[in-house]
Amino acid sequence: MTDTSATAPAFQGYGTKAYRAYVLFVLVIIYTFNFIDRLLISIVQEPIKAEFGVSNFELGLLGGPVFAILYTLLGIPIARYAERANRVTIVSIGAAIWSVMTAACGVAGNFVQLALCRLGVGIGEAACVPPSQSAIADYFPADRRASALAIFSLGIPIGSALAYVGGGWLVANFDWRTAFLLLGAPGVAAALLLKLTVKEPPRATAQTKPPSFGETVKALSKKASFWHIAVGGALISFVGYGSSQFLVSHLVRNYDLGATIQQEYAHAAYAMGLVAGVSTALGTFLGGYLADRLAPKHTHVHSWLPALGVAVAIPFYIFSFFQTEFIWAFAFLMIAPIFHYMYLGPMYAVTMGVSTPLQRATAIAILVLIVNLIGYGLGPPTVGALNDIFAANILNDASAGALTLADCNPLTMDAANAATCATAQGLGLKYALGCAIFVLAWAAIHFLLSARTLVKDRVS
Repeated sequence: MTDTSATAPAFQGYGTKAYRAYVLFVLVIIYTFNFIDRLLISIVQEPIKAEFGVSNFELGLLGGPVFAILYTLLGIPIARYAERANRVTIVSIGAAIWSVMTAACGVAGNFVQLALCRLGVGIGEAACVPPSQSAIADYFPADRRASALAIFSLGIPIGSALAYVGGGWLVANFDWRTAFLLLGAPGVAAALLLKLTVKEPPRATAQTKPPSFGETVKALSKKASFWHIAVGGALISFVGYGSSQFLVSHLVRNYDLGATIQQEYAHAAYAMGLVAGVSTALGTFLGGYLADRLAPKHTHVHSWLPALGVAVAIPFYIFSFFQTEFIWAFAFLMIAPIFHYMYLGPMYAVTMGVSTPLQRATAIAILVLIVNLIGYGLGPPTVGALNDIFAANILNDASAGALTLADCNPLTMDAANAATCATAQGLGLKYALGCAIFVLAWAAIHFLLSARTLVKDRVS
């Protein structure tokens, strides 16, 4: 007897191609403001350091744990709510909150107030990635998800570039407070655009009740490829967030970029804007594009492509950090991120692929929790602490123990020690960045290990 039962057609996506493109465009705008607001602190941290007299480690806390703790911990309950609620509304409310809190950073009177505002930014941004990516998965068919998620991830380099260029110009022509006020407020308009013009897509599943959090964790616990991808992504983020927090500072401290300190801030930020807007964007897009194109013939491409990318990035970063001339440092820094950020699309695509439709937001939230607790939570303060340690050792050697790091506090420093302190801070940061970059090799190992179970673990 011939089996005449019909095979269910593959999911072709929700809405027209043009509307899906528009939805993705709006979500990229939202994610762009997400990264403008989280990254701005790293562009303006040198004038903040001078005004509040904080250490490199404290700067790392502002860019890392102060933002990341609530950002990551709230991601889980928000994602659970997003499995059954309107994801567009959740993202819109979150965008409004983080935009207002970014603007509030501009009126902070001291380090503690600035830290509290950064906590608020983290609370709002916790509502962005898991609901957004869950909605994208219900808009796009499986064979276009890696590309769609990679395009969504372009919000990272676009937002970074706008933060660098806009923040650098505002600091040079006004001050760091104005940068927070003017770059934070427009996110409220983007939140309204999302809520008023984007529809909540239906879930691409016949199941109506989402699995419990415990059931989702239990399902993921059996997916070895997910855990290797998550740890690998966390280690890459450790390097990415840790280095990006201090790259403007690195350029200002180690190269002659202008006649005034304001010009140096601006030129360093513009340089990093090019790196983020061109190199990081290209790498992010290529990772998703190549993964989708190569997947039919190379089933493990989501594992080996990110591993290859970060392995190639390591020497270019090292060459960049230890150049004595800015033009060569900048040239190598333009190349490294192209390979570094090829992991984003494949990382998210693997997470979507090993999760059922009603588990995706929670799975992404778990991924974000792991990636950001290690990446954001540890990256910036580790690089900042290494900077302080190396700088203290350099000061000790240069002055035969007469100078300590405390003597280099901008609020109390003797003018006679300014040159010695500046040299120690600059060299210390070079060594800190150089040490951090080798964590990428560890990340590459985890991506390669994920290949062992990648095909078996896929469910959607």
